[in-house]
Amino acid sequence: MSAVPTSAPQALPLRDIHLPPPPSWWPPAPGWWLLAAIAVIIAWGLLRLLRRRLRARRWRAQVRAQFERIVAAHAEPDAAIELAAAISQLLRRVSLLLDPAAAALQGEVWLAFLDRQFPPAEAQRGPFRHGAGRALLELPYRAADARAPEQARALLELARRWLDHVLDTRPAHV
Repeated sequence: MSAVPTSAPQALPLRDIHLPPPPSWWPPAPGWWLLAAIAVIIAWGLLRLLRRRLRARRWRAQVRAQFERIVAAHAEPDAAIELAAAISQLLRRVSLLLDPAAAALQGEVWLAFLDRQFPPAEAQRGPFRHGAGRALLELPYRAADARAPEQARALLELARRWLDHVLDTRPAHV
């Protein structure tokens, strides 16, 4: 005979095993709160970035459209003086976003500022100070002559290159 008494399991005075209730889904654990906060911050940052990029893209399109309106409005050869003045105003408005101090620049200093916005190799040649950009200083203040339309066309192409470079490489702070 064995020393251990054998008895039927039903005869023992034990109760049924009661499992704890399953964890509730609310309130979530602190890790989930942290994850939700991080997700909200990331979403907010992405929305802000998207809005900034859309605003910058819209601004760039407006500047390019304004440039094309200036070109169309001053297409006649005898409008060279008005074209130079309009181009100067547009370049000034765009420059103010690059550097607010550009509002006070005049003459050679203004042309040097415009040159500095180009890549270094092109800026050294000084397309504004020593090239077609001189028309910004000269054309609006002299009588129209036979060279004015040619100088206006050269200024127009230089301004187009400058705007393309500045609008494509600089972030817009709008």
